[in-house]
Amino acid sequence: MAESTDPQPLPYVPLQPFNNDSLATGGDSLLYDLNVFYNAGDIAWMITSTALVLLMIPGVGFFYSGLARRKSALSLLWLSVMATAVVSFQWFFWGYSLTFSHKAGRYIGALDNFGFKDVLAAPSVGSPRIPDLLFAVYQGMFAAITVALAVGAVAERGKMLPCVIYMFVWTTVVYDPIACWTWNPKGWVYQMGGLDFAGGTPVHIASGTAALAYSYMLGKRRGHGTQELNYRPHNVTHIVIGTVFLWVGWFGFNAGSALSANLRAVMAAVVTNLAACVGGMTWCLVDYRLERKWSTVGFCSGVIAGLVAITPGSGYVPAWAAVVYGVCGGIACNYATKLKYFLRCDDALDIFAVHAVGGFVGNICTAFFAADYIAHLDGFNHIDGGWLNHHWIQLAYQLADSVSGGAYSFGGTCIILGCLDGIGKFVPALKLRATEEEEVLGIDDVEIGEFAVSLPPPITT
Repeated sequence: MAESTDPQPLPYVPLQPFNNDSLATGGDSLLYDLNVFYNAGDIAWMITSTALVLLMIPGVGFFYSGLARRKSALSLLWLSVMATAVVSFQWFFWGYSLTFSHKAGRYIGALDNFGFKDVLAAPSVGSPRIPDLLFAVYQGMFAAITVALAVGAVAERGKMLPCVIYMFVWTTVVYDPIACWTWNPKGWVYQMGGLDFAGGTPVHIASGTAALAYSYMLGKRRGHGTQELNYRPHNVTHIVIGTVFLWVGWFGFNAGSALSANLRAVMAAVVTNLAACVGGMTWCLVDYRLERKWSTVGFCSGVIAGLVAITPGSGYVPAWAAVVYGVCGGIACNYATKLKYFLRCDDALDIFAVHAVGGFVGNICTAFFAADYIAHLDGFNHIDGGWLNHHWIQLAYQLADSVSGGAYSFGGTCIILGCLDGIGKFVPALKLRATEEEEVLGIDDVEIGEFAVSLPPPITT
C-alpha cells in the first residue's frame, strides 16, 4: 500500500488558561511548564520591542549631542546612556513595584514587588497576554528613555553628579506615580477613562515640563541673549543618526504598547510612521516659509514632533488621523520653540517645545480621533472612544490627564532640584550648576576629560 504524500501536521500545543492564582509568581517552574499560558509570537514581539525602545536612548543622546556645541556634546551622550543604567536599577529596586504593583492604589503602587520579588510568570497588569517579567523589562525602557529626554536640560552648564542623583529620585517621585495613575488599571486616570496608549503624559509631557523646570533651576547659559549663543549645531550628522535611531525604535515604543502581536500593533506601526513623515515635511515647510532654506535640523525636529504627537493615540486612531497628528504636531512644536523667549527660560534643546507641547497636542487629538473599533483590533480591549464615537466628555478627560501630569512633573522637579542645590551649599559636588570658568572650558573637558569630536592638531610650520 502506497504511503500518503500529505504533509504531516506540525505539533501544536494549544494555549491553556492561566490557573495558578495561588502563587504570586504564576506557578512553580519545577513542576509546570509556565510557557503554556502565553503565545510564543507575543513573547518574541515584546522582547523585540524592548530592544527597539532601548535603541531610542542612544538616539536621544546623538540628537542632543549634535544640537549642542562641541565642548559639551559628549556629556549629553553620557547622560543619556547613564540614564539607562541608573533607571534600570531603580526600576528593579522599587520602580516597577511603585508603578505596576498588583496591589497599587489610585496614585502609586505598593512594594510587594520590591527587587522584582515574585515578578515571573503571572499575567501582567498591562495585559493578560504577557507575563509580569516581560512587561517589567519592557516598561523599564520607557522609564529610562523618559529620564534621558528630561536630562537634556543640563546642556552646557549643568554638573553631572547631581544630575545622576536627580535621575534616581525623579523616577521614584515623579515618573512612577504618573505612570501608575495612567497605565495601572487601578490608577485614577485609567479608571476615569483617560486614553494614553504609549506615553503622551508619563513620557512626553512629564519629561518636557521637567526639562523646563530644570532649565529654570539652572539659570541661563553664559552669554544668553547675546551673539555668543547664536551658533549652529556642531554636528548635523549626529542629529540625523539620532533621528533615525528614534524613528526605528518608535515602532517598538508605539506598536509594542499593544503588548501582543496583533492587528492593533500593526495599526500603531502604520500611524507612527505616517505621523513622523508628515511632521517632518510640515516643520520643513514652515521653516522654508521663513528662511527659504530646506533645513535638515528642521526636518529631523519635525519627525520627532510627529512621533511625539502620535504616541498617546497610536493604538486608538485610524490611519488617516495620523496625517492630522503630523500636521498639528509639526506646526505646534515649531511655533512653541519661541515660547522660551516669552517664558524667559534657556531651554537649550527645545525639549519643552517638542515633548511637552507635542504630548499635549497628541493627547487632545486623541480626544477627537480615538475610535472604539481601532482599540478592539487586539480582540479584547473596549473603549468608549472619542468624538468620532460621539463621546464628547473624552476631551475633558484628556485635559485633566495632561494638565495634572505636567503640573506634577514641573512642581516635583523644582522641589527635587531645590533640595539638591540646597545640599550643594554644604557639599559643593552637589551644586547643580558648573562655575563660569567650567562653563567656558566646556562640560566635556571639566567633567569627562574626553570629547565627542576630536579637533585636528594645529598646523605647525
